[in-house]
Amino acid sequence: MGIRTTLPTTELGLYSLVLSGALAYAGRGLLEASQDGAHRKAFRESVRPGWEYIGRKMDVADFEWVMWFTSFRNIIVFALSGHVLFAKLCTMVAPQLRSWMYAVYGALAVLGTMGPWYLLLLFGHCVSLYVASLLGQPWLCLGLGLVSLASFKLDPLISWQSGFVTGTFDLQEVLFHGGSGFTVLRCTSFALESCAHPDRRYSLADLLKYNFYLPFFFFGPIMTFDRFHAQMSQVEPVRQEGELWRIRAQAGLSVVTIIAVDIFFHFFYILTIPSDLKFANRLPDSALAGLAYSNLVYDWVKAAVLFGVVNTVARLDHLDPPQPPKCITALYVFAETHFDRGINDWLCKYVYDHIGGEHSEVIPELGATVATFAITTLWLGPCDIVYLWSFLNCFGLNFELWVQKLAEWGPLAQIEASMSEQMSRRVRALFGAMNFWAIIMYNLVSLNSLEFTELVARRLLLTGFPQTTLAVLFVTYCGVQLVKERERTMALEEDQKQDKEKRE
Repeated sequence: MGIRTTLPTTELGLYSLVLSGALAYAGRGLLEASQDGAHRKAFRESVRPGWEYIGRKMDVADFEWVMWFTSFRNIIVFALSGHVLFAKLCTMVAPQLRSWMYAVYGALAVLGTMGPWYLLLLFGHCVSLYVASLLGQPWLCLGLGLVSLASFKLDPLISWQSGFVTGTFDLQEVLFHGGSGFTVLRCTSFALESCAHPDRRYSLADLLKYNFYLPFFFFGPIMTFDRFHAQMSQVEPVRQEGELWRIRAQAGLSVVTIIAVDIFFHFFYILTIPSDLKFANRLPDSALAGLAYSNLVYDWVKAAVLFGVVNTVARLDHLDPPQPPKCITALYVFAETHFDRGINDWLCKYVYDHIGGEHSEVIPELGATVATFAITTLWLGPCDIVYLWSFLNCFGLNFELWVQKLAEWGPLAQIEASMSEQMSRRVRALFGAMNFWAIIMYNLVSLNSLEFTELVARRLLLTGFPQTTLAVLFVTYCGVQLVKERERTMALEEDQKQDKEKRE
């Protein structure tokens, strides 16, 4: 109930005013804290001189972001620009060979970056999963894929295989894990699709063309083999009207976002402050809540920028790649929570949906989530903090189903049926607000630290109870209602669009 129901304009306006005021107040507290802590001894390593014309120090705690857009910026631009120019030339001269040309360029880029032995190592993993696909046993393909993935995540095999990389450079470990992990997932997808469609007779060449497509190779996102092969096999792909303009807009948005994040880090040290728990503990409750929330928002922005840049190049190649993850601000259910839509699609297709079916029964859902998060744990690299993160999110996903089943129970269902649709929406939004903070706390464990998560939980739930707890919950409730209103509007627009297509 209440899903397609709107609320009074005055009420929605009040929610917007409360949310805006709360964000501004929390932002002011974070800004003042960043100014006060800029010269602390504990901040010296991660707060350094930034842009000269801004005249402020910059938060450089995230080494990946700094590497991507400083020392490795030119290399990334050169590699992707070369791919775009090479792809355009191939499309003009021999469009029927474009998939081969992409693979050759990608393999040469990997060869130049990581060395010939690393390339041969990945080729060996590709061949092993290709051979497994010929046997036509999905369980064998998935099992071998997981063993291959484990070999890149667990010692001593990971130490042995990392020795295949030629040379030493700053991003070596990131590129090694990214290229190796995504290679295994792509090869496993190929093997499982081969088992599902034995009549199509995919070849080793199809696997190599799929795996060594450069824009997706190191950082993803991952497209399942069936989608990639179908789109790449089009001999003369045709762009939809206005698509080129949308690609330019996406590229421009990515550039603007990169600049905006860099400017933001000159004023808000959201990544450095959590590392100094003594200083973080002095923050007002509102600023501390804003700090926890902004850490997750930044991780989403980081993923959106990375996938936005890669997806722009892929769309120029006439592919339809997975979209960036859903913004954390719009999430209030665990079922939609993910930071990599490609891996989420891969897990859902081959594990979660396969075991869980319609996701409406408690026992199959429990089995599906346990299996999914077990593989996710292996993907992230088994360690204590990942185990905890997986357990919490697995519990959150199942708890949602348990609450849903409880709400469908006779007495509770009758109580909701007696409510108006607007009141039902308000009650559901209240539970959504509590769920929103469960999502933040459960993911803050891995994105920041367990100690910082404990500090936030203690301040918001124990020492700040009831004033801070209720205030944060009400502000979050306002945000959830605004998200629900946007979802309602989008659903109505989609219904109108479908009705129009039916009439035509």
